[in-house]
Amino acid sequence: MADASKPTREEAESAVRTLLAWAGEDPTREGLIDTPKRVAKAYSDWFSGYGLDPDEYLARTFEEVCGYDELIVLRDIQFESHCEHHMAPIIGRAHVGYLPDGKVVGISKLARVVEAYSRRFQVQEKMTSQIADCIQRVLQPRGVGVVIEGAHECMTTRGVHKRGVSMITSKMLGSFREDARTRAEFLQFIDVGPGR
Repeated sequence: MADASKPTREEAESAVRTLLAWAGEDPTREGLIDTPKRVAKAYSDWFSGYGLDPDEYLARTFEEVCGYDELIVLRDIQFESHCEHHMAPIIGRAHVGYLPDGKVVGISKLARVVEAYSRRFQVQEKMTSQIADCIQRVLQPRGVGVVIEGAHECMTTRGVHKRGVSMITSKMLGSFREDARTRAEFLQFIDVGPGR
């Protein structure tokens, strides 16, 4: 069922034409005539996370792991998101770890959780918390750690114009917050920073 409050595709395309004209362009010229359709299609892809439920990805777990209860880490999960303040891209990597408590999840599902939250308008701090909280809520492990490194185009292409800068955020829950050894092991596994 369609959401009556959501603008139509035609309204979205009209908004793009308005922005093109506002920027000083002629939206009817040959090179721009199909741009509104392309932008609407791109938005459907870039913001597909609003139609996803990240909790569902973690619902299917495996308990036949021969008692495995050590750290599980998935690092370098590439993501693309968009800043909710300027609608500019955020390009980065997420590192996710958890200490299972009797059940594990397929590793692709952790990447899908990152994908579901990144494909929304975001603030990196919020996205970091959302990913960690989702894993904690659904899997109920002994601990969760999430570290995100992101390059924010809202800072590199406008405003202060500083390139080569990345922002790092982290959220530690359970044993990752309470036990310095667990946190240190996780951070050693992901080896965040240049030159690795």
